[in-house]
Amino acid sequence: MSATLWPKIAPVLLLLASNVFMTFAWYGHLKHKGVALPLVILVSWLIALPEYALAVPANRIGSAVWSAAQLKTIQEVITLLVFVVFSVLYLGEPVKWSTLVGFVLIAAGAGFVFLGR
Repeated sequence: MSATLWPKIAPVLLLLASNVFMTFAWYGHLKHKGVALPLVILVSWLIALPEYALAVPANRIGSAVWSAAQLKTIQEVITLLVFVVFSVLYLGEPVKWSTLVGFVLIAAGAGFVFLGR
């Protein structure tokens, strides 16, 4: 992979992985509502640690080619995509058409951050 392409692709891959961890940290416990909240908080923090270990280098590497606003926008769009897959496959919740339309509109709005680059 070329040296000029890596700073553009690495943040996306790292943010994708970090968002999988964060989604489990924030929402995974909803499948286990009988577990005591203090234990859920502890486990969530342990799951979130690898998220930070991926997100921080993603932003450091990405800052060579993306602005902070663009990095945040990439992260938010990835979050929506990861959440849809997570909610269907892990939580077993159906995705409503209105949710998908809303997420698409958010992603379309996020596209404006990249105009004029």
